[in-house]
Amino acid sequence: MAKEQKGRITPRSESYPDWYQDIIREGQLAEVAGIVKGCMVIKPNGYAIWERIQGELDRQFKATGHKNAYFPLFIPESFLKKEAQHVEGFSPELAVVTVAGNEELEEPYVVRPTSETVIGHFFSQWIQSWRDLPLLINQWANVVRWELRTRMFLRTTEFLWQEGHTAHATHEEALEEALRMLDVYANFSEDWMAMPVIRGKKSESERFAGAKDSYTIEAMMQDGKALQAGTSHDLGQNFGKAFDVKFQNQEGQLEYVWQTSWGVSTRLIGGLVMTHSDDDGLILPPKLAPTHAVIVPFFRKKEADNQRVREAGQRLCRELTDAGVRVIFDDREGQPGPKFYRYEREGVCMRFGLGPRDLDNGVVEFKRRDQADKRSVPMQGLAQFAVEQTADMQSSLLAAAKSRLQERVVRLDSYDDFRDLMDTDSKFVFAHWDGTRETEAKVKAETGATIRCIPLPGQGFEAEPGECLVTGQPSAQRVIWAKAY
Repeated sequence: MAKEQKGRITPRSESYPDWYQDIIREGQLAEVAGIVKGCMVIKPNGYAIWERIQGELDRQFKATGHKNAYFPLFIPESFLKKEAQHVEGFSPELAVVTVAGNEELEEPYVVRPTSETVIGHFFSQWIQSWRDLPLLINQWANVVRWELRTRMFLRTTEFLWQEGHTAHATHEEALEEALRMLDVYANFSEDWMAMPVIRGKKSESERFAGAKDSYTIEAMMQDGKALQAGTSHDLGQNFGKAFDVKFQNQEGQLEYVWQTSWGVSTRLIGGLVMTHSDDDGLILPPKLAPTHAVIVPFFRKKEADNQRVREAGQRLCRELTDAGVRVIFDDREGQPGPKFYRYEREGVCMRFGLGPRDLDNGVVEFKRRDQADKRSVPMQGLAQFAVEQTADMQSSLLAAAKSRLQERVVRLDSYDDFRDLMDTDSKFVFAHWDGTRETEAKVKAETGATIRCIPLPGQGFEAEPGECLVTGQPSAQRVIWAKAY
């Protein structure tokens, strides 16, 4: 990465990776901790976004019957070894504690990479009868995965997330749960993040370690690459058998439970950055923006005029707050220009400028973060105007992201065309695949593209038989290929 220049944002056209890092720095979202490899400090502006994500998702989880709990950060290494695919999939990323209190531990502890194993252990103690099912648990926590290459929010050694874990009496109920929570994620992504996604099933090579099937929401970033924004897993009875999670059914027979797990993380903040921001700084959808509006006074030499401006600014601030607008009145010392610059960088949705002349004319200067122009608007009814602008900005950002996704999904039937595209551009390719690991691995090795998902019905990617673009073998349906973060 180019040497960091504080205050400068690298244009996207010059270096998209550097632009991303600059937006995070200038938007006051996070910084590299610098004391432990791959860890970051989430700054107040970044954490405020996470709190809004967390708050709304938590409300939706509880509305669907889930309850929050908390499980240990340290997991006995033997727990991970009980499910063979699980330990194999996570082994390269594990942080392991072997010494504590100057004594070597009898059994190493793994720092939580995910919680299927420890939760499976407690499910085996909590579940005895069909009356105990379904058991619907969610956990807000941090996890540690020792990544080789890190990028803030997208892939860090430690990150914040939620992980849902449920147990059911039948596979049908578990699958219904997994797909229900995938829909919760997809709807949240579109309605709150203004980030459209494609819902689909992962290929066998890409599924979660230990799962029967994995489902995903895939978002397109401005550079055409995919971001896996959330996953939901049908765990089958794999962890039920590994941890002996049995229940007595209504006929009095013992059965293993069917389980799911699902999660999203602070990676969503990276998705927000790369979906909406521009070369001037952070742009945030109003539903998740910590601050909707800032009122900046234009002070002059006469203190009497300045006092009038202060009083008007404070009154407008109260009116906006009462209307549900998250607003700051910044009457600190200093010129308006640097303040506007800072708030633009940090993704404040709207700014209002107010001076003595504006007061005399009954107007305020207005600029919306996602629009280039500024204009005067009436002071009367400003609160309602601000509410309407936040709603319009939310829908405008979603419309722009949807348009970009639609324009950059292409159907291809030639592998030569596929390779040429991946060499020169980043798009989502909707193309046939023969269903084999070998073909998937070949494409990844030769182009860097992976199967992001096998789209679920009802999204305009309907199944149609054809021939694999690589091998010419029969294919039941097209899948989404893309380079990804």
